[in-house]
Amino acid sequence: MIITQEHNEIYRTVKKFVENEINPNVAEWEKAGFFPAHEVFKKMGDLGILGINKEEKYGGLGLDYSYNMYAAEALGHAGCGGVPLAIGVQTDMATPAIAKFGSHELKEEFLKPAIAGEFVAAIAVSEVGAGSDVAGLKTTAKKDGDDYIINGSKMWITNATQADFFCVLANTSDDKPHKNKSLIIVPANTPGVSIGEKIDKIGMRSSDTAPVYFDDVRVPQRYRIGAEGTGFMLQMLQFQEERLWGAANSLHSLEMCIEKTIEYTRERKTFGQPIINNQVVHFRLAELQTEIEALRALTYRASDLMIAKQDVTKLASMCKLKGGRLIREVSDSCLQYWGGMGFTMDNPVSQVYRDGRLASIGGGADEIMLGIICKYMDILPKRAK
Repeated sequence: MIITQEHNEIYRTVKKFVENEINPNVAEWEKAGFFPAHEVFKKMGDLGILGINKEEKYGGLGLDYSYNMYAAEALGHAGCGGVPLAIGVQTDMATPAIAKFGSHELKEEFLKPAIAGEFVAAIAVSEVGAGSDVAGLKTTAKKDGDDYIINGSKMWITNATQADFFCVLANTSDDKPHKNKSLIIVPANTPGVSIGEKIDKIGMRSSDTAPVYFDDVRVPQRYRIGAEGTGFMLQMLQFQEERLWGAANSLHSLEMCIEKTIEYTRERKTFGQPIINNQVVHFRLAELQTEIEALRALTYRASDLMIAKQDVTKLASMCKLKGGRLIREVSDSCLQYWGGMGFTMDNPVSQVYRDGRLASIGGGADEIMLGIICKYMDILPKRAK
């Protein structure tokens, strides 16, 4: 991927926004377990950074995916993971399918205000019994005249308590699990939609997460994205952007862990010398920095292939797998060198340690990524006929 002046301008804009509008409030938002998404998103919408790779006619910048991915990388300057996650849901998890496959009416009604930061979006796929196993979800959307009647529940929904609309994956027929699903936009104020209590999480605390319930929720069939029965495929495509976003967003926080740890271990002394003078320490940090660069190269390559309209499922799954595991490895290794200070809540490395654990679970667990990669390598066991 070639980084242009325009890439750098977007990066600087996003980084400046993070430094001025997010980081001064992180401590307060983390303590509250909540941040004002409408307020933050509106400011981002005014800057044009919620629709970087979306069509200009709906308020986007009309740039290719690499610019959006570079913005995700810049969001990594945030002092927490929760706020960037909420932003990523808005840009790369709940709206890509609308942007690519939604009708003009859907884009006008939902995508345009989402890009402007006037609406907060949420993706409603996971259920209590169907997280990574998307095919196993139970929520139904049955036809009634020109409408759908939706019943079921969703779990672990980011932005749930503040969302203006949900991009819901539901079963719209009794066909096979991969052919019976549709993506449907459901406004949050629709009768029958209710939000459960906010979930108390070990990390990503400033991001609100809650279950969502649908009790005879009636929405017009025109709120469906794409053709009926194509929802599983559309969600799989949406997952690719989510997974690349996550990998790109992790890069700076990983580098920050190493930079802060180098600073600390130069100052902290044991047995008469700085900790970093121990070969086991500086060799380990060099090794981890190399791993980060490898993840960056893999992510950039996947971005290039996506722009070339090639199938990036395998590479995106690799990025997701590597990114999630590297966050755990880097934050855990660096935290160790901080000693007792690493076990405190306000330590920047411990923040990444807590927030980053989600990366190997959300958007498809590590084991799901391995299964996808194995499938593309054609090494899965052959099932008996």
